[in-house]
Amino acid sequence: MRRVIGLMSGTSLDGVDAALIETDGERIASFGTALTIPYDPALRTALRGLLDRAAHIDATDPELLQLERRLTDVHVAAVAALGEPAALIGFHGQTILHRPGEGRTWQIGDAAYLAHRTGLPVAYDFRSADVAAGGEGAPLVPAYHAALAARLERPVAFLNLGGVANLTWIGPDDALIACDTGPGNALLDDWAMRHTGTPCDTDGRLAASGRVDEAVLTGLLAHPFFSRPAPKSLDRLQFHAALDAVSGLSAADGAATLTAFTAASIAMTILAERPKHWLVCGGGRRNPVLMQALRDRLHAPVEAVESLGWDGDALEAQCFAFLAVRVEAGLPLSWPGTTGAPEPTPGGRLVRPS
Repeated sequence: MRRVIGLMSGTSLDGVDAALIETDGERIASFGTALTIPYDPALRTALRGLLDRAAHIDATDPELLQLERRLTDVHVAAVAALGEPAALIGFHGQTILHRPGEGRTWQIGDAAYLAHRTGLPVAYDFRSADVAAGGEGAPLVPAYHAALAARLERPVAFLNLGGVANLTWIGPDDALIACDTGPGNALLDDWAMRHTGTPCDTDGRLAASGRVDEAVLTGLLAHPFFSRPAPKSLDRLQFHAALDAVSGLSAADGAATLTAFTAASIAMTILAERPKHWLVCGGGRRNPVLMQALRDRLHAPVEAVESLGWDGDALEAQCFAFLAVRVEAGLPLSWPGTTGAPEPTPGGRLVRPS
């Protein structure tokens, strides 16, 4: 068993999650400290602007490199704040572009600099090998979800409500199906920022004061992505045009419609068997309007992972600690049922302190 720190900065662009677990890459022996360091508003704004330009900039762009260093410094600070002895770091980085159909997935972050500053080896670049093999490169959490679910009744689904929503379905025989389902919080966050100046719809209050426009919702759900079977994945901006579709609505009705869009798209996901239980992590689990919309559409218990004593803010960071050990050992990170890779596929790279 290794003591490993995982670092995750997701598509919600809200900050860096850091968590320590003890694991051998197949089992989880214990959970350690976890924390979040929010991005300051200027960094978040700069990263959000980078998403709009990522397809057209070069990796040597001076502005990009400066932003990458600022981003990595937040990760260095997260490791320091954690204050936990560890043998290894799993460093996801910040996704700025994800287009597996074009053979591209891009996470920024300077792993060598992180290793130098922390004095620890760093596993990174978790997605590229899967994309190069023909997979979607996402989601990568199913291996960790399966370890967490070792003693749970099957089938069970884990649902991560980040900027993009993704799920893992675990069957009675340990079969795995995983995919991005559609928008998570990203559209609603951008809508709330546009209309209220706040980075999210806090407690779902804006959506709760509005009404779903069923005609607009029907149009949004007609997108061909939703009829595709898993595995499939998304870039954060892939459904950005939905903001234009709701632009004629009031702030409250737009929020209500976008919340319903997230819930309905999750319910449309094609699975082998209806889950007996949905376990939710990610920031969206704090939105009671979204959680109720999921219960209404999924017709099964929908609960935050805290109901089982887990930390829903830390799960993805813990995942990349878990995957870091698998990178070091050369174990698969993805499977045909999770990303569409042709076979179980190892991945990631390792850099040691200079």
